[in-house]
Amino acid sequence: MEILRERGVEFDVIEYLDHPLEKADFERFLSLLGNPPADLVRKDKNFKALGLNESDYTTPDAVVAVLLEHPKLMQRPIIIRGNRAVIARPSETLLELLDD
Repeated sequence: MEILRERGVEFDVIEYLDHPLEKADFERFLSLLGNPPADLVRKDKNFKALGLNESDYTTPDAVVAVLLEHPKLMQRPIIIRGNRAVIARPSETLLELLDD
């Protein structure tokens, strides 16, 4: 968010744990990202604690299903501008959207 503020870019923050996302939201993210669907899922300690297998979450449908059930596994932040999106991790990744 700091990069956006420094550049004077207005933005909205969606607190997705307080306001759960719907299937259509995840499908939109996947359609706008240039990444493989699996990149939207965090493979962190929570993923491992749930006993999930990375190879099971490579298709858009599987990614959407797991994120609907376990929203904390969503890789974030996701920055959307126009018809493109990036997973801004590291934060400098969002410069791809701002410099277009």
